[in-house]
Amino acid sequence: MRDSLAGAVGIAVGLSAVKGGAAEDKAEVDTKKILNYNPDMEYRRLGKTGLWVSAVAMGGHWKRVDKILSATGKTFDQNCHNIVRRCIDVGINYIDACTKGEVIRDARALKGRRDKMYLALSHCGNETRNPDYRTAKKLLESLDEVLKDSGEDYTDLWRVTCYEPGGRHSFNTACEMVEALETAKKQGKARFIGFSTHDRRWIKFMIEYFPQIDCVCFPFTTMSKRAQTDSVFEALKKQDVGAFGIKPFAAGSLFRGDREENNKRARLAIRYILHSNTVIPIPGMNSIEYVDNVAKAVIERRQLDVNETAELDNANKQAWASLPSNYQWLKDWQYV
Repeated sequence: MRDSLAGAVGIAVGLSAVKGGAAEDKAEVDTKKILNYNPDMEYRRLGKTGLWVSAVAMGGHWKRVDKILSATGKTFDQNCHNIVRRCIDVGINYIDACTKGEVIRDARALKGRRDKMYLALSHCGNETRNPDYRTAKKLLESLDEVLKDSGEDYTDLWRVTCYEPGGRHSFNTACEMVEALETAKKQGKARFIGFSTHDRRWIKFMIEYFPQIDCVCFPFTTMSKRAQTDSVFEALKKQDVGAFGIKPFAAGSLFRGDREENNKRARLAIRYILHSNTVIPIPGMNSIEYVDNVAKAVIERRQLDVNETAELDNANKQAWASLPSNYQWLKDWQYV
């Protein structure tokens, strides 16, 4: 099975067929080498890392968690444990944790099951967004802190969180960041290295100038499309860099409050993203129902029909109209 931009980060494998999709073109991959393989899940090659990652990964940010359960205590911990267990059951094999709290939460939930999941992390508050953490020394101290506090010896991917739009990182900061990433890799604290950013110019510059970069994370919503010229995807393909898509539900603005409608919109979003490119979406999932809904989207017919396209277009208009002021920058990601 090959999606329209499969060459960007690899050929998909794992589903025997996709209803309504293109002709099957399965890669010659030994599924025994795929971590936590499930034939009902799709897997995609994560660029030069060589890892085969589930087509949908578990994201860190949990929206409105306070309305579902307390953010602390045994009930919260049990919920995290159950969500991770369900992710493992459906074949998801990758967790992306962005904050120190998320890393600690997910590491605790993974206890005894670390061999079933790749765990990527960022200590975003103490990385290059913070002016005090723009040297290799301080970044490595930040990594050591989050590894120690989460009880982890290493991370599968250390992806430093960079600034939002504006290009406020200097070239010197870029060099310091890459030095820290490479050092962590040499020390065995990070198997692979990368960064996340909300600035397209930063992505293209970084992966072209620093071939050491293995993966990047950037926004990709249901309003995002591959740019006709000078697309980030061309650079990703050339440098063989893996890509994760954050904010697949436009920071929750895609949803309207009705449970059934929200689940349907979430599946439409995942199907759209998986069909249109090889970015691996990493939505936050704060209940078993969310996990099951995402897994259902993976096995549904990939391409949207006329009615579904109209439904998603309507949802997109509502989402764009209700974007919070601090997420207006998502509109800059219509073409990637």
